[in-house]
Amino acid sequence: MSAEALLTSDFATLPDIIRDHAEERGGKTAVADAADSYTYAELDAMMDRVAAALQRDGVDQGQSVAIISTSSIAYAAVFLGTLRAGCVAAPLAPSSTPEALAAMIADCGAPIVFLDGDNQAAIAGQLVAAKQIRLDTTEFEEWLAPPGSKPRAVTIDPTDGFNIIYSSGTTGTPKGIVQSHGMRWSHIGRNSAGGYGDAVTMNSTPLYSNTTLVSFLPTLGWGGTVVLMKKFDARAFLDLAEKYHVTHAMLVPVQYQRIMAVPDFDRFDLSAFRLKTSTSAPFSAALKADILARWPGRLVEFYGMTEGGASTALDCTAFPDKLHTVGQPLPGHDMRLIDDDGNEVPPGETGEVVGRSPAMMTGYHGRKQATAEAEWHDKDGNRFIRHGDIGRFDEDGFLILMDRKKDLIISGGFNIYPVDIEAVLKQHPAVEECTVIGVPSEQWGETPVGFYVPNSGVDASADEIMAWTNNQLGKTQRLSALHPIDELPRSAIGKVLKRELRDRLAVQPA
Repeated sequence: MSAEALLTSDFATLPDIIRDHAEERGGKTAVADAADSYTYAELDAMMDRVAAALQRDGVDQGQSVAIISTSSIAYAAVFLGTLRAGCVAAPLAPSSTPEALAAMIADCGAPIVFLDGDNQAAIAGQLVAAKQIRLDTTEFEEWLAPPGSKPRAVTIDPTDGFNIIYSSGTTGTPKGIVQSHGMRWSHIGRNSAGGYGDAVTMNSTPLYSNTTLVSFLPTLGWGGTVVLMKKFDARAFLDLAEKYHVTHAMLVPVQYQRIMAVPDFDRFDLSAFRLKTSTSAPFSAALKADILARWPGRLVEFYGMTEGGASTALDCTAFPDKLHTVGQPLPGHDMRLIDDDGNEVPPGETGEVVGRSPAMMTGYHGRKQATAEAEWHDKDGNRFIRHGDIGRFDEDGFLILMDRKKDLIISGGFNIYPVDIEAVLKQHPAVEECTVIGVPSEQWGETPVGFYVPNSGVDASADEIMAWTNNQLGKTQRLSALHPIDELPRSAIGKVLKRELRDRLAVQPA
């Protein structure tokens, strides 16, 4: 069956689609990094060698294969070869502590771990049972099955595990989010209008992140080319985009912010761009407007969760008057808002976002209770995933996000949304970036505390900035303290790690 036939079928696996691409467009570049590249024929052959080696080493179908490394074409081959063997890819964040990495490897039960040199040194002594293979040395080439090797064929069902993505750990111990081949097939298929068949897609976020996979997988599924960045740098991104005539990119908001701040941004030729997308973190209306004004191609913001549920899309180019929203639910996605008692709220009111779609996790790996807590069922028994965000729909059905439910501050009985305070604080010319958290207060229960990165070009003290901000806020919203900070702690995909700020502050009751 041809790749085109597979892509229009009821179900197909990505390894099968890549095999057909190798037969139909074998000389086309499939994936490239700064050092090397694979054509589709070369990628397909490498996937066979990886899969055959895993089977040789006794890694059974359905078992996990862990990867701890920065992005590279070898990483891509291991991830995809794992799938061809019928195993489950478990890409792990190198930025995690050695203890957390060991816990994730134990949780997913991976008998083999692929890593690069930096990470092998970092977790030395933590890996006892798992076999270790270095991706960035000749050890990987020596481990591979010989050139021309073919793995035993396996039958993959839509419900079989595709990958386990571990949560960022912003709220504690990372949980393994199991996603099936059927879910990923749905994800690739619904991107048929994205123009990925002739795309050159830049991936500048890590391959262990679902943010990266939502463009990496459709690009390979539809036969485009992926360019991998080992580490993001704004100027390097622009250089590569110009060099490779990049057409597509998925970037998180902080990356857009840094790219648009490059002093000579306007000198770069970005005319090849057709589609820029964003997800994973709050995306300010002002930044969206700047991108629309100065960067060619459509800009689309997606809102959703790695766990699945429902997703929204905002075509910023088509709806420039809706930049304060995250768009409307995608076709086939059922998104609702509920109150604290689990009841749906009336139209126009604020509530917690829950969603249902074909793109939903199987559950958290080995955590039935955590899975149950992440679910909500409607009166007909349909399963929804709790998004953990608070929002409301406007009169046109566009979703306006208020804040994360866990970040909601309840002070003196009043609900305070940090995002509202941040919107005012960031308007001060001396503030480059900012965030607001709730801390314990004997008098109020909780009270808002802010952190900001100073703008080096403007001289103002924290007290002056806080007084200016509080003067524009309601009485219950006012900051009780404001702290300058060199850099906001962020995950690799740009989410501010508020838990780290709470831990760092170690504040006594105010």
